[in-house]
Amino acid sequence: MAINERVDWRTELGGGVRVALIQAGTFTSDAGTVFGPVPRVLWERLVADELNPDATLTQALNCLLVETPAGRVLVETGVGERFDEKRSAQRGVSGPAILPALRQAGFDPGTVDAVAVSHLHWDHAGGILAADGAPAFPRARFVAQRVEWSFALGDNPRLVASYEQEELRLVEAMGLAGAADGQEELIPGVEVIRTGGHSGGHQAIVVHGPGGTVGFFGDLCMRPWSANPRWVPSFDDFPLTSVEVKASLFRRAAEEGWTVVLSHEPRRPVGRLLADRDRFRFEPIV
Repeated sequence: MAINERVDWRTELGGGVRVALIQAGTFTSDAGTVFGPVPRVLWERLVADELNPDATLTQALNCLLVETPAGRVLVETGVGERFDEKRSAQRGVSGPAILPALRQAGFDPGTVDAVAVSHLHWDHAGGILAADGAPAFPRARFVAQRVEWSFALGDNPRLVASYEQEELRLVEAMGLAGAADGQEELIPGVEVIRTGGHSGGHQAIVVHGPGGTVGFFGDLCMRPWSANPRWVPSFDDFPLTSVEVKASLFRRAAEEGWTVVLSHEPRRPVGRLLADRDRFRFEPIV
């Protein structure tokens, strides 16, 4: 089953490498936490037209579908279908979860060879299991950084607050069997790069083809304003690492002309990073 036109964006990178974007629903975040230490006087104007009455922002759950001659990779799984009504309401979850969204796009979950998540927070790794508890992608290697599992299943109350530990323990064996240790090429043309910062084992996923490169930087680059390396959300576990790694990773993306997909931008999530003095800015292309 091939990816059809019912996706939010798609591109051809040459050599049989295709990347498509699909939004697997939305959730909401408190606007202040999204901007962390940035004063409201600086950020309020950026979101004036999308700020909800309860001072939250609607966040997309952007996933990538990657097809290459060597196989198929899904990047991110969103919230999934295992939240009850109370938790869904608390976190403002709405829209189709990853499995129905994929099927609507003509992408059979049973044909996925690898699932790579930027990290194991609930809004990125929630779709590992189907609603009935069966593996959502039965033949796929599940790829997060090995060290991310240590943070996710640890006992530090500050770090574990963003993880659904009970759910992760159900897939821990599968996750550790497929875990990456640092930078690794999953299949030719698709690599993961450990970044840390947002979480201890956070990783970027990069897709290369003869005609270009697509970078997905997870929650290091959630929304357009994330292009400023010094603007980090309050839920970054290691913010100083975020600032440092964003600067170097974004510089490479800008210099090499990568297409960048933002993890939570609902409206114009595809663009490029451009150097802007000692920082960067995100310029949407679609």
